[in-house]
Amino acid sequence: MSAPQKQRDKNADRLLVIGCGMIAREILAVKQQLGLDHLELTCLPADFHFRPDRIAPAMDKAIAEAKAEGYQHIYVGYADCGTGGLLDRVCEKHGVERIAGPHCFAFYQGAAAYAKVGEADMMSFYMTDFLCRQFDAFFIKPLGLDCHPELVHDYFGNYEKLIYLAQTDDPALDKVAEDAARMLGLVYERRATGYGDLPAVLANAAAAAADHESA
Repeated sequence: MSAPQKQRDKNADRLLVIGCGMIAREILAVKQQLGLDHLELTCLPADFHFRPDRIAPAMDKAIAEAKAEGYQHIYVGYADCGTGGLLDRVCEKHGVERIAGPHCFAFYQGAAAYAKVGEADMMSFYMTDFLCRQFDAFFIKPLGLDCHPELVHDYFGNYEKLIYLAQTDDPALDKVAEDAARMLGLVYERRATGYGDLPAVLANAAAAAADHESA
């Protein structure tokens, strides 16, 4: 048997999660937490957060390539994330599932919890651990606020509150979020969400893959 065929046979027994780069660290943390040794992760670029029109076509290509590599169990590590239903069409085309919900800010809080606060949070700017770590790279520099801080009101003037959805307890990340709220002139709130629905959805995907193999 050739080496490529051996690799395809090996891949057939694995669960491949094709996820958003913004939640890669969290998926790997859940993998370790739950002992999902047969889960593998590959990610699309995190900056698709700003270009959701790129998510569906990139996912379509990534799933097709994964199937060509022998993966039979694939899970999409995205919510809708601004694709307007286009990601669901890709999932339906390939017969795979994605994380339920409109975006990661929802599934980090948990679907039930988000349903209760979503409307009240309409004027809130969400941050996560990832966005705290990458605040300069994802917000300050791309928006030109490092050179033109006077643009803060133009970009954030319609927001009332900054809500930090904390996956971990890290004082350094807390400080970034607090400083960001102060700089943007927003009321600050911290919500300790942990990984929200992520452990459950990954555990269910892993269990479904295992059930399929044993059937």
